[in-house]
Amino acid sequence: MTRPAPSKPLRRTQEQRSSEMRVRLLDATIDCLVEFGYAGTTTPRVAERAGVTRGAQVHHFGSKTDLVVAAISHLAQRRTEAAMRELGRVRVGGDPIGAMFDSLWTLHQGPLFIAAMELWVAGRTDAVLAAELEKVEPFVNNAVLMSVAQFVPDELRRKEVRDFVYTAMDVLRGILVSNFISPDPERAQRRWHRAAAHLRAAAEALLADLDLTVD
Repeated sequence: MTRPAPSKPLRRTQEQRSSEMRVRLLDATIDCLVEFGYAGTTTPRVAERAGVTRGAQVHHFGSKTDLVVAAISHLAQRRTEAAMRELGRVRVGGDPIGAMFDSLWTLHQGPLFIAAMELWVAGRTDAVLAAELEKVEPFVNNAVLMSVAQFVPDELRRKEVRDFVYTAMDVLRGILVSNFISPDPERAQRRWHRAAAHLRAAAEALLADLDLTVD
C-alpha cells in the first residue's frame, strides 16, 4: 500500500514574517530597558538582542523613538495579559482585602514593571513618549482593576473603592521605585506589608462608611 506523501509545512507569509520580526524587536526593546535602562537602550543593542541585522531593524523602526513608541503599546499588552493571568490564578479566601494586596504586589513584580518604570521616567521629559503612555496606561490600570474586582466585585463599582485601589497602587509603586536605589526585595516587601496594614484599616473604614461588607 502506498503511503501518502508527507504534507509540506505551510510557508509563512511575508506579513507573518514581518509581524514576527516586529515582535522580536519589541521584546528585545523591553529586555534592553530592563538591563540597560532607557538611556542605554540603543537601536544597535536592540537589533543584537533580537538577533537581527541593523538593516532589518531600521526597516521596521527607523529610529529609537519609533521603536520605543511601539514598545510602549507592546509592553502595555503584556502587562494587561499578566493582569488577566493573575485574575485566573488567584482564589478568593477568607481575607479578600489581604488577597487584593497580595495580588497587587504580584502584578508589580518582575521585568515588565521595571520596563514600565523606565518609560514613565523617560516620558517626564519626552512629550512623544508621554503622549503614548497616556493613551495606554488606562487600559493597563483597568485590567488591574478587573483583576482585583474578584475580591470585592460589587463594591469595586463604587468610585470611592476604585480610588482606594489606585491609592494602594501609588503607595506600592513608590515603595518599589525607591527600592531601585539600593535593591533589597525583602525590605521592599516588608515596607509593603507595613503600608498594607495601614491601607487595610482605611479599607475597612471605607467599607463601613459605604455600609458594605466583604465575605
